[in-house]
Amino acid sequence: MACWAKLRGSSSTAFSELVSIEGRKAWSFLQEYIVVANEAFDVYFHDIIECIKALFNDPNFADFLVFAPEHHYADKDEMIRLYHEMHTGKWWWNSQKHLDRERPGATIIPVIISSDKTQVTMFRNKSAYPVYMTIGNIPKDIRRKPSRHAHVLLAYLPTTRLDHVTNKAARQRMLANLYHACVGRVLAPLAAAGINGINMRRGDGTVHRGHPLFACFAGDYPEQVLATGIKTTQCMKCDIPPDELGLATGIANWQPRDLGAVLDALCALDEGRLAFVRACANAGIKPIVHPFWEGLPFINIFESVTPDVLHQLYQGLIKHLLAWLSDACGSAEIDAQCRRLPPNHHIRIFTKGITTLSRMSGTEHNQICRFLLGIIIDTSLPHNMSSTQLLCAVRGLLDFLYLAQYPSHTSKTLVLLNEALDLFHDNKDIFIDLSIRNSFNLPKLHFTAHYTHMIQMFGTTDNYNTEYTERLHIDLAKDAYRSMNHKNEFTQMTTWLERREKPRPPEMTFCRTQTMTKHPTVKAVTMDRVVNEYGATHFNESLAHYVAKVTLPANTTVTARQLEDRAADIHIPFRTLPVFHKVKWLSADVCGHDDSLVTVDSVHARPGRSGTFASDSVAPRFDTVFVNDGTGGSLGTKGYRIAQVHVIFSIPPKAVPKLFPSTFQPPQHLAYVEWFSPFCVPNRDHGLHKVSCIIKNGERMASIIPISNIRCSTHLIPHFGPVAP
Repeated sequence: MACWAKLRGSSSTAFSELVSIEGRKAWSFLQEYIVVANEAFDVYFHDIIECIKALFNDPNFADFLVFAPEHHYADKDEMIRLYHEMHTGKWWWNSQKHLDRERPGATIIPVIISSDKTQVTMFRNKSAYPVYMTIGNIPKDIRRKPSRHAHVLLAYLPTTRLDHVTNKAARQRMLANLYHACVGRVLAPLAAAGINGINMRRGDGTVHRGHPLFACFAGDYPEQVLATGIKTTQCMKCDIPPDELGLATGIANWQPRDLGAVLDALCALDEGRLAFVRACANAGIKPIVHPFWEGLPFINIFESVTPDVLHQLYQGLIKHLLAWLSDACGSAEIDAQCRRLPPNHHIRIFTKGITTLSRMSGTEHNQICRFLLGIIIDTSLPHNMSSTQLLCAVRGLLDFLYLAQYPSHTSKTLVLLNEALDLFHDNKDIFIDLSIRNSFNLPKLHFTAHYTHMIQMFGTTDNYNTEYTERLHIDLAKDAYRSMNHKNEFTQMTTWLERREKPRPPEMTFCRTQTMTKHPTVKAVTMDRVVNEYGATHFNESLAHYVAKVTLPANTTVTARQLEDRAADIHIPFRTLPVFHKVKWLSADVCGHDDSLVTVDSVHARPGRSGTFASDSVAPRFDTVFVNDGTGGSLGTKGYRIAQVHVIFSIPPKAVPKLFPSTFQPPQHLAYVEWFSPFCVPNRDHGLHKVSCIIKNGERMASIIPISNIRCSTHLIPHFGPVAP
């Protein structure tokens, strides 16, 4: 390498020589021809064993790798199972027991595969078909971050459409056989390595006898259908008839797909084409010649297909739900309420409404779900029908959506997951009564019945979410395509990827913290502006009350009247004060897997500003927050109150000794807040709490509190009534 640096320049040829120096390049792309129906197709791929070794040997992962399955419990009596990482699921435990009977001392390496065709151009209709791979030994918090490079681009599959094959059925059959032939070639080394094992060295030098086993397949519904070989509109995990997909779990009668019967049907290929087609039809699959999973050890492909939160829930059921609600409540009314929502850090305001949006992304569906239930509470249904069933159905589906994304589940939360799904099924007929749906025979809806079992088998859904690999399309497919001259694409793309290297970031551990800017937004705001522009009507009285309360001698008890008298004697010795317009919270990774600070929440308190043009004007914003009264915990609303923040400020340093004794140091940052009523029992139908402003003698009740008492922001949805004003 030193010789290259001294003798060669910076040309493309010289760089190719650099990456080919022995010991410099870990692996390269291989190119082979796959012949299907007497036609040859190019497939570009890495040696999967070398990819697994590279991930296993990465020194950045050495301290975090997991090598054995574990049972975790949420209680001391070990009665409540805990599921989170992949090694806490039943699949790893069962596979380890099975493998130890044949090869004791084995270290299982769960291989997670994901495939998804993607467009690499906007107008020329060019596509790429990448296959990604990662291993379950790496914690999910690392795997889900593209910057950590825990996923490997395993292969580029052929993107041909076989337009020259005029018969549609023959073309689809040929495409399926091509897919399985290519993936089968890429995964072929797992057959022997999974049984016999291979020596693998960790980043710290420790050697394990690793057994790479195909564990999970992550993909959208078309990819799942293609990988399993079932027919469209069917469930890839059970034998439920297509006309019963909309039934609730307790009503539907289905059994898991029989892998043994499917493998027996595949063996009928030697008996002739007609016998093979009939055998596959009886087994419930398409006649695929040697599917890629046929010869892999310890695999049940129907069990390996994992839940897909992005495509099944956000881009599937939520997309359907939005269309149903538009028909039920009226597009105009839903859009009107969306436009009138107050701002919040976690809420995106759709100024043009949501019903006219097209080609919405999963992120946009996620943002809509945060306020969807709140905006339909008061809407009227046709023919004066009761909205109780509608609210319960929407609440059930949204509860299921959020419970399904828990990063950690227990036996109890899985019960809640099933109860949320049952709540939707018990009330979904409201859409039939409104003539919006005739049935609910949707494969994506039925798959939700398998979520609990899959979480128990492979851990929580963030272990195998396709949202992570969707992001990889940008780095490993689209950027690679844009880097070359569009001739002989895949040869150039693979070369570019071989040359491209990114430095690995060091590990860091930090905690979730509340932060303020070093300097105030406005250094000196007059008391008149505090009252008139910031809306802090009773600022002086509230500050005097706060000073009187915190300066009481220890273990002193006074009545409310005595405290008021004490506050009346306090003089505020300043006419201006420094004001801050925002407080932020930065994210934390308690496992030490992250490497950057991200703002996860913020609270704004600022007056409006008018400009020369209407577009230059800024509306006032005073956010609402959860305030801990001193008894609040990490879960639930007990010990918390809702308040609206009007001013975030600091007491001028010169005024501190005039207000407080020398033995007391006041908090650096305080906030003037106006209170809402305490929490009461949530509504039975939609499950949301209702709060209102506290009015005393015609005025809002206000207080001064330390900003450290603010737990997080909260979004209050106004009570619009049947028609948004």
